[in-house]
Formats: sequence, C-alpha cells, structure tokens
Amino acid sequence: MDGDKNNPGSSRKRSGSALCLAPHKKVSSSNPLVLHGRHFGRTVFAFCNYPSLLTAGILRLEELQDSPIEDFPANIRQEHRVFIELIDSYSSLLDCLMNGEEEDVIHVGELLGKGASGARGDDTKTLKSAVLEWLVPRGQAVIPPLFQNIKSDRGFNHEVTGALLCPAGLDWSNAETKQSLKSGETAVHGDQWPMFLYAGYDYDPEDPWKGLLKSKILIYGFKHMFTSPSSVDKEPKAMRSGNAFLHGMKSITKGSVAYIATQVWFSLCSSSVFSWTDTVTDSENFYISILDLLEDPDESQEVADLMTWWTHRIFPNSCSSQRGISANSALSKIHAKRAALRE
Repeated sequence: MDGDKNNPGSSRKRSGSALCLAPHKKVSSSNPLVLHGRHFGRTVFAFCNYPSLLTAGILRLEELQDSPIEDFPANIRQEHRVFIELIDSYSSLLDCLMNGEEEDVIHVGELLGKGASGARGDDTKTLKSAVLEWLVPRGQAVIPPLFQNIKSDRGFNHEVTGALLCPAGLDWSNAETKQSLKSGETAVHGDQWPMFLYAGYDYDPEDPWKGLLKSKILIYGFKHMFTSPSSVDKEPKAMRSGNAFLHGMKSITKGSVAYIATQVWFSLCSSSVFSWTDTVTDSENFYISILDLLEDPDESQEVADLMTWWTHRIFPNSCSSQRGISANSALSKIHAKRAALRE
C-alpha cells in the first residue's frame, strides 16, 4: 500500500489496446494539444485511443526499468513506439504526464484524440468531392457521372472506381470477376491492395514493389490534404496555409503515406460512413497492412527509396541541401581550391 502511494503511476490501469479508437466523447475545449493531435494522427498513427495510449505508456516506462522492450509482445512494442513518438513530438508533454494526476492524463489524451478525429473527419469530407476531379484526365468526363454527395454509386458499382479499387492481381475487365466483386461474392480483405496504389494503375506480379504507392491519385490526395487544395495542379512550393507548413513538415512520413492511401481508398468506395471497425470495408487491416510494410526492417531499402521519392515530389526545397554541387560552378572551384591547399 505504501509503495502505491509513492508511485504516481501505480493507480493507472490499462484498458485494452491503445492502438484502436476509443468511444466518442465530446471535448469542449481547444488548445495546442488539439492541433498537435490533428497532425500526429495524419503523420504517425491515425487511430489511437489516446487516453489509453498515454496511461499505458507511462506505466510501461516504469516496467522498462526492469525489462527491455524486446521482452514485450510485438503489439505492445508497436504501441510503445507510437507513445515515444508522441511524447518526443511535443515539448514538455512527458513532464506534464508524469507530474499530473490520472484525470489530467486522460484529459490530455482526449484533447489529442479530438484533434486526430476532427482532422480525419475533415479530410474524409473534403476528399469525397475532390477525388472526382482526379478519376480521369482533365477535360474528360466520368461516365456515368458521379456526384459529390452520393457514394452509393461508387466502389465496385461504377466502372471507373471499380477499376481503381480492384485488388491487384485480379482482372477488372473480366466480366465474372467484375460481377463477383460487385455482388460481394468475392470478399476483399484490407491487405488485398487495390490497383490505385500503383503508378499508372499497373501491377507487376513479378515485381510487386514496382510503382507501389506512387500513383498520381495518391500524390493529388497528399497535396490536397497537406500543402493545400490549390497546389494539386501546380508546381510544389511552400503553401503557408497548408497543414504541412503550419506544422513544420518538410519530409514525408510513413504514417502520412498510409493515411493518405486510406483516405483516398475510402473516397473511392461506396461506403458512406468511415468506420475503423467495419469488417466489410476492412479499413483497419488496410491501413495497418500498409504501415506494417513501411516499418518492416526487411524492406528498409525499398522504403527509404520510396520516402525519398515522395519527399522530392512534395517538398523539393527541403532536399536542396542534399543535392550535389554543380560541376564547373564557382562553388565547386572554391571547394577544389580549398581541398588542394589542405594537401
């Protein structure tokens, strides 16, 4: 009993996995934590139960004094990684959590969760309309037409969205395949990735990494969400009103790629309500399967190349310091002369 009194975290209990959504609870106040939750959800992990994440994370810090993180199950290691990224991304957050009461920790979590869920809702709403402009080349019409506020005619119910959502490896042009997908006879799981994830909507079964997560519709969606809607058809540049600029984002994160893929996927499908636990659309598995690939150590080289590819297209100015010096330039001659003097 005395030990419990001296341990501020001992009374905090874990309530299931933190990497799943908590029941909706309205939080009335708004402060920087809400804004941080918006960005964290978009760029690191989209569907946290933040009060549980924080409470469990604090308890785990104490447990790690006796046991290394490697001794914990894989799902706990992933949860702790998200917790560490969160406290590292917000100055003084850890001190606030460690010195606060349990209700303070829960309140902080609710504010972060309010931001993340609010951003997710805003992005879902805006992409539902915006994606219709990206389905076919500019100047061409979608036939039959699709409407901004109606989703029931999207998904496998429409020729264009059906082709984009068709799982890689299946042939949308095959009448039997098309009908089976449309009727639901062929169930599509979240880890059966759709064609729209691939550049040119072209999947090579002999080289499944080729073009993966490099499609134009993903780039359009990312620009729309992070740099501003008006930047979709323009050369990349800093947009002072964009979410990336407001949060000092200068490079692509793995979480942001998985997030935009999930948001574009939902905008194309026929489901009218985004539900993390929907077993029909299997959105949780879709998001997690992409994020798991991007965090797989065995795929580190391909992932590094992909992140560089994305950063060059979205934040080209941030890559300028990594560029080589132009041959025969004044700068190159200065460096050459300095190097010669050192010899």
